[in-house]
Amino acid sequence: IQFLYFIELRFSLKLTPQTPFKTQIFSLVMTSQIMKKKLEIISPPGRHWVGDGFHVHGMFGYGRGAVSRSPFLMMDYAQEEYFKPHDGRPRGVGTHPHKGFETVTIAYQGEVEHQDSNGGGGVIGPGDCQWMTAGRGIQHNEFHSKEYSKRGGNFEMMQLWVNLPKRFKEVAPKYQALTAGQNGTVVLPEDAGTVSLIAGDLNGTKGPASTHTPMNVWNLYLNAGGVANLPQKEGWTTIVAVLGGNINVNGIDVNTHQLIHLSNEGTGVRIEAKDKSKVLFLAGEPFDEPVVGHGPFVMNTQDEIRQAFNDFYSGKF
Repeated sequence: IQFLYFIELRFSLKLTPQTPFKTQIFSLVMTSQIMKKKLEIISPPGRHWVGDGFHVHGMFGYGRGAVSRSPFLMMDYAQEEYFKPHDGRPRGVGTHPHKGFETVTIAYQGEVEHQDSNGGGGVIGPGDCQWMTAGRGIQHNEFHSKEYSKRGGNFEMMQLWVNLPKRFKEVAPKYQALTAGQNGTVVLPEDAGTVSLIAGDLNGTKGPASTHTPMNVWNLYLNAGGVANLPQKEGWTTIVAVLGGNINVNGIDVNTHQLIHLSNEGTGVRIEAKDKSKVLFLAGEPFDEPVVGHGPFVMNTQDEIRQAFNDFYSGKF
């Protein structure tokens, strides 16, 4: 009876005897999961400059819909762009404050140099990540590195703002320099591609980032026709951003520079690459708290925002 059920289900999934056995098993397993549904697809808005070094699409921010995307507050994507060599001041953003959340900067091409008031800093290049916890308050700056500025070349980066729950908004600032070589690597079945883990866990392989709440931050490098089955926990927020190529997520086409926000309900996430693709995969445990932001500060109430400004102007950062 089990064998006959396997044959019947295999044909309902359009699998044939020639389909690799591992693919058959993965397909069967996925049918036992409730697939996450599409909440929205976001196409890239027009770009704007952050300072003079980061020409970004603001994919989402901490305004409308912020609670539904918890713990992810903001996504700025600087798509591939060529910068000419120059010997002047490196392009970027001068010293500015943050409080109440974390900034996560991922470099894909070029180099970013960071310095902060807590003594953290360094240079990140392709595949590297800098994870800065602003917590109770910090000041920092971000520029193209001096060496990259001199030689010029293509530049591509992503910056995320990750919220901190109320109990962690006053933690001490912290800086994590995470190199590509530290990332966990998972090779997907059937030559589908690889997953590079900055944070979280996939089949026992872990990313190096220390996080305050559970989350996955992964880069997927998928071959044309490759399929990645990446189930997430029931109730988790899941966002899939396409940095290159075109993919299908749970039956929905998502094209270059678009992202799909999936439902918290369900666990199944199936990604198929229509062509060679680069994807940022975000998933995390949400927390149901008010999101009140003003400029570089994100707290829970307006009174806390006013206090953040008072703390900054009184020199406490």
